[in-house]
Amino acid sequence: MQWRGRRGSGNIEDRRSMGAAGAGGIGVVGMLAVLAVGYFFGIDISPIVRELDQSQQGQSGTVPLTQEDEQWGEFMSVVLADTEEVWATVLPEQADMQYQNPTLVLFRGAVQSACGTASSAMGPFYCPNDQKLYLDTDFFDMMAQRMGAGGDFAYAYVIAHEVGHHVQNLTGTLQQVNNLRSRVSQSDSNKISVLTELQADCYAGIWARQAQDRFGTLEEGDLAEAQGAAEAVGDDVIQSSAGRTPVPDSFTHGSAQQRQEWLMRGFNSGDMAQCDTFAQAGL
Repeated sequence: MQWRGRRGSGNIEDRRSMGAAGAGGIGVVGMLAVLAVGYFFGIDISPIVRELDQSQQGQSGTVPLTQEDEQWGEFMSVVLADTEEVWATVLPEQADMQYQNPTLVLFRGAVQSACGTASSAMGPFYCPNDQKLYLDTDFFDMMAQRMGAGGDFAYAYVIAHEVGHHVQNLTGTLQQVNNLRSRVSQSDSNKISVLTELQADCYAGIWARQAQDRFGTLEEGDLAEAQGAAEAVGDDVIQSSAGRTPVPDSFTHGSAQQRQEWLMRGFNSGDMAQCDTFAQAGL
């Protein structure tokens, strides 16, 4: 992926030096183990992360960013800047509305958002209440080491997917989804959640197409990296990795095949109208 030497976004809020003792105290390997438990088994282990953090707060204060931390920050700043430029054009042209830039919050271990306290175990997420994306870069280590889905374009896909949720928030989709999910059964709520995630994948594909056309971002193998990441975070793959038989009714993000298909639909079409997962499902 060609990203070095390009403009970075100013909409980055770096909290990695704040309350980082817990992450530093257990080490990267330990943190990856904690992340893996929460991610693969669907368990919110934020209390464990908070306890680890609180138990060592008195031993150390702020932790300086390493050279690797700085490089991660630069990379994500450039990717975020690319999404800003792409959606500032695509949204007015295709949805007749202005794009509002979100903020990307970098954190370690656990974080406080307008949607509540969250831990790294929950993975990257978007909070519509404050229009911020939250990401712990240790998640990228887990993608590479435990999920076999490494590569800079795979990581860029993760950011673009969360930005896709921001686009859904701006267009009113998230509010409609939340209203609908509150009135249906758990099984139907899961299906609506899947449609929401697949649309965000499709929007990530639109970004990838535009990034290539505008900036010449893609290198050989980049699309395969993004598809590999989409496959790795498929509900069926995650459940199988946890030693469980995949149960489609419990899916909340979509199967590996669905996530790859919608990512590529966005990439091949570049058209938001082709990302209407809800209409295709008859909603």
